[in-house]
Amino acid sequence: MPEKLSLALAQLNPAVGDIASNIAKLREARQQAAKQGAHLLITSELYVSGYPPEDLVLKPSFLEAVRAAVEKLAKDTADGGPALLLGTPWREKGKPVNAALFLSDGKIAAIIPKCDLPNYGPFDEKRVFAPGPLPSPVAFKGLKLGIMVCEDMWTKDAAAQLKQQGAQIFLVPNGSPYESDKLDERQTFARARVKETGLPLVYVNQVGGQDELVFDGASFVLDAHGTTVVQLPAWSEDIQLTHWNLTPKGLQPETATLAKTPQGEAAIYHALMLGLRDYVKKNGFPGVVLGLSGGIDSALAAVLAADALGASKVRAVMMPSPYTSQESLDDAAALAKALGCRLDTIPIATAMETFSTTLANAFANQAPDITEENIQSRCRGLILMALSNKFGPLVLSTGNKSEMSVGYATLYGDMCGGFAVLKDLYKTQLYKVARWRNVHKPASALGPEGAVIPENVFTRPPTAELKPNQKDQDSLPPYETLDAILEALIEKDMGVQEIIKQGHDAATVKRVWAMLDRAEYKRRQAPPGVKITRRSLGLDRRYPITNKYRET
Repeated sequence: MPEKLSLALAQLNPAVGDIASNIAKLREARQQAAKQGAHLLITSELYVSGYPPEDLVLKPSFLEAVRAAVEKLAKDTADGGPALLLGTPWREKGKPVNAALFLSDGKIAAIIPKCDLPNYGPFDEKRVFAPGPLPSPVAFKGLKLGIMVCEDMWTKDAAAQLKQQGAQIFLVPNGSPYESDKLDERQTFARARVKETGLPLVYVNQVGGQDELVFDGASFVLDAHGTTVVQLPAWSEDIQLTHWNLTPKGLQPETATLAKTPQGEAAIYHALMLGLRDYVKKNGFPGVVLGLSGGIDSALAAVLAADALGASKVRAVMMPSPYTSQESLDDAAALAKALGCRLDTIPIATAMETFSTTLANAFANQAPDITEENIQSRCRGLILMALSNKFGPLVLSTGNKSEMSVGYATLYGDMCGGFAVLKDLYKTQLYKVARWRNVHKPASALGPEGAVIPENVFTRPPTAELKPNQKDQDSLPPYETLDAILEALIEKDMGVQEIIKQGHDAATVKRVWAMLDRAEYKRRQAPPGVKITRRSLGLDRRYPITNKYRET
């Protein structure tokens, strides 16, 4: 039994379905760990397939490709280098399982299926995986390693059995997506397992964007007292070696790097930036195109795109109508200049006139209303989609959570696009995040330094500019009020009367509730966007479109 153990934490960014690239990246990580003297390298949950693989694991050919790649990788471990604790989908007794495989001495030495399958929010693992039994320790170099796959750590049973069977350390591969305050929650559960068992714990998390989910990494190590002795950075790949001493009191870690993890608006900005970057790059788009209106939403979306991709890959388009103010034109131009991105101006007045003439007979004797406003928005959507079709960039939608919640958006107009980076960000949050970016530039950002969003964009009242003197507040409650009510309805699932008792106006609460309910059909047709809250308007919240329930 060695007096020292060296564990390498591989916090990597896999691509779902790209088995060959994921394995190649892991081989490079293993070579790096070998040079540092690691005995064992630990990956995140379902690393081989990328997480979450969803219904890919129901496809027999996919599982066969995974098995072939893993069996070939296992042979690498006969070279005397580090063993591998590898997250992968696997087939056990004819059923797919979410497993951690221990590869050592040229073979698959142990298979540890995940037993506690999450079935809430964006997770539906019970639909595609079979649960495994409670895990038993894995023998390695005279030690007993207690391996728990992600959710297995969040409850007591797996840790208790591993401790009872002689485990000396917990190793926890994870695919835990970002939400506000999620890091604290992870460490709270980890410390609970440490306190119950007196065993140290190694937590390895995935990093990177996958559709609506974004993973922050932020892997960590706790000693037997629950103290954080290693903290990997958030939002970037990292491979870090941790050293352990075998003492009469058990395995004791040596303190290593304690990286500072962003919090608050900084964390949200990193999440949005990484989610957008990976969505564009992993799906092979050459860049993005978006409408720039002179307002705060499109301004923040443009800055995020420049930071995520570089200004040369961002094409902004100003599409003025007769109702567009000079103020909006000036603010959009100033933002594009500050970012260094391309700005085209394509007026829509001619298109509006064409539609007016085309529909004149059908609309005879009808007064103009919201229909004509929506035609303007749809003209802009058509232009953006045409640019996307012709030149290839992804259309970036700029709507926020406040608007999408209550349907203050035009279907096939400003809702059109392939990705909605601000989709889970309330309007009041959006202002705070934009203010943060005007002061701070993340180290990984590719955009310019300094205050890139003009001050006037923050101070002028929000407006869609679809008719003279229009303001958002003509159609909606003040955003401070609207967002507070929406958060109570969506994140907290509170009833109308509960919210009224908090001091909100009864008529306003009922109106917002009705708008939220009525807009479900729009949200079903909205593009995906980065999830940053516990309950985003996607997989987290599934209400029927046809729904006659009305709360009084």
